[in-house]
Amino acid sequence: MGSFDVPLDDDRTQFEAFIEDYRTSIEQSLDGVTEEQARAHLVPSATTLLGLLKHVTWMQRVWFEECVAGNSRKSLGLVQSPDESFHLTPEDTIATVTAAHRAACATARATVAGLPLDKVVTGHRSGPRTLHWVYLQVLRELAQHTGHADILREQILSDTGAPQAR
Repeated sequence: MGSFDVPLDDDRTQFEAFIEDYRTSIEQSLDGVTEEQARAHLVPSATTLLGLLKHVTWMQRVWFEECVAGNSRKSLGLVQSPDESFHLTPEDTIATVTAAHRAACATARATVAGLPLDKVVTGHRSGPRTLHWVYLQVLRELAQHTGHADILREQILSDTGAPQAR
């Protein structure tokens, strides 16, 4: 079942379907690229294909594990700022960052299971949010960064002459 086959009157099902589509899509941006290509700096910022996946992993942990579950970034072992979350270590590989992303997604799913969209969560630094708001924020960030990944992938593959379809 694709994201467009969900009931039209069920916001939660729609949010989760689109979030899952973007989670899959950003992971797929690394399909068929080398470790070197995944780390390539094609823009002046720290943004790379692998760095984008690392960042959206961090972002989802912040929204679901910090904001919804109420754990601190420090206790979660997370860097403090979004900018820091793009930085790659020598240990970061396509396999390790993908595994961390999948683990964060599984934790996010478990964290929100059974919570209503109007549930007020209080773990965010700037104050309470509803789960509905958190879903919209995560969806916005995943869509934005998946678009960035598409552009970087296109640049990388155009340099190699490889087919660009995923």
